[in-house]
Amino acid sequence: MKAGIDRHELRQIIAGLSEGVILVEPDQTIAYANAAALAMHGAESLDELGPTIDDYRDRFCLRYRNNVTPETYPIERVVAGEQFHDVVVQVRRADRPETDFVHSLRSLVATDREGNPSCLALILKDVSDQFEAEHRFEATFNANPAPAVITRLSDLRHVKVNHGFLEMTGYTRDAVIGRSVYEVDILAGARNRDLAVSRLKEGGTIPQMEACLDLPEGGGRFVIVAGQPIEMGDEPHMLFTFADLELRRKAETALRQSEERFAKAFRMTPVPTVLARAEDRQVTGVNEAFVRVFGFAEESVVGRTLEGAGLWVNDKQRLHVDAALDRQGSVLGGEVCLHHADGSNLDCLISAERVEINDAASILFVLQDITDRKHTERELFDAIETVMADTSWFSRGLIDKLANLRPPSREGHDPSVPDLTVRERQILNLICSGLNDEAIARKLGLSRNTVRNHGAALYRKLGIHKRSEAIVWGRENGFPLHSTGS
Repeated sequence: MKAGIDRHELRQIIAGLSEGVILVEPDQTIAYANAAALAMHGAESLDELGPTIDDYRDRFCLRYRNNVTPETYPIERVVAGEQFHDVVVQVRRADRPETDFVHSLRSLVATDREGNPSCLALILKDVSDQFEAEHRFEATFNANPAPAVITRLSDLRHVKVNHGFLEMTGYTRDAVIGRSVYEVDILAGARNRDLAVSRLKEGGTIPQMEACLDLPEGGGRFVIVAGQPIEMGDEPHMLFTFADLELRRKAETALRQSEERFAKAFRMTPVPTVLARAEDRQVTGVNEAFVRVFGFAEESVVGRTLEGAGLWVNDKQRLHVDAALDRQGSVLGGEVCLHHADGSNLDCLISAERVEINDAASILFVLQDITDRKHTERELFDAIETVMADTSWFSRGLIDKLANLRPPSREGHDPSVPDLTVRERQILNLICSGLNDEAIARKLGLSRNTVRNHGAALYRKLGIHKRSEAIVWGRENGFPLHSTGS
């Protein structure tokens, strides 16, 4: 500063400023620093700051933060008469490395009438808190696994991109930073692109919408994109975030293919099959084999329950199957009797399993027609029962083997009926026909004690205690059976 300038008055002017001011001389001495400038260096006096620029360099380490790397300190640039502004530096004390500040700097170079420097000043503003907040934001932004890009609104160029976006798209950081939204188009294929572009230009919020990003290696990536205006460094920006739809689309494709395979197998299986809602047993689909075997048209069954469509013959069997489904979620090979559309009855094996179809709980019924097989078995066992009425033709060993054969269930027979041997069924049949033990013994060629022993075993299986209960139980379950010789 030239001699003759009233330094006292100048210092009075700058002493109370909130901005830091350091006055330097052309000979590189530091003439003055106000209280704000000292505080921004963690110093209490001008001597602690440094009497000269060389002393200042020794006591403070400086690093430029805004992508400029001149070799000289800003205070040296002031002495050289350089005009600059918005230079951001990180300043750290050499004697206390844990103490650092971030300053935004500008120079003030005043000249006299001859153009010679008359006042050289470095103006400082402490932006440590701002840069700390930005540092936290950037760390969070980069660590966030959700793909994101930040675009400057003044020129619509991308200024930040996180790892999530690079990993999702395959772009490199250099291929994104500095590019415009039209070069790396993050709104490509957006469902409402016109709205998104309009909001971007206005700096308004961009609502979520589906888009398809172009990938650097070709092809596209389906995403949900949204934009939120933010301020960075006192400049308006747009934060774009993305949700990757690729996994969801793959899952949806796999689910659709799985459902298509199920539908094809359901239609083509040769065994009658019915699909019903679990909550109310309402039929949602039948296959061609069901229509062929049972004679019911598809439209007469779909939308109704099997009971409402008139398939069940025995209500106890239906309740038994429903109870098993509610209890254990499945039924395997239960014997039931179902109606044909022409009014006749079909003996069937029923299997059922709870399944998920289109995210809805359903029940898959598989019905196997065994009417012909049961008819043949009944004829065989009726013949055996007839022959066994006169046991004088057989040895004792053969009689015992025949007595242990299990006969097929009769039409209308509840699948929950206990398993009875042929001999027990014979005795139950004769009890229900009104015969006493002595008459049964004569009828079957057995002793009365043998008849009583078989009767006791029969009572235990049925859970009854006297003959009248046996007659009631037997008649409720299809006895006496109509077969010759019984």
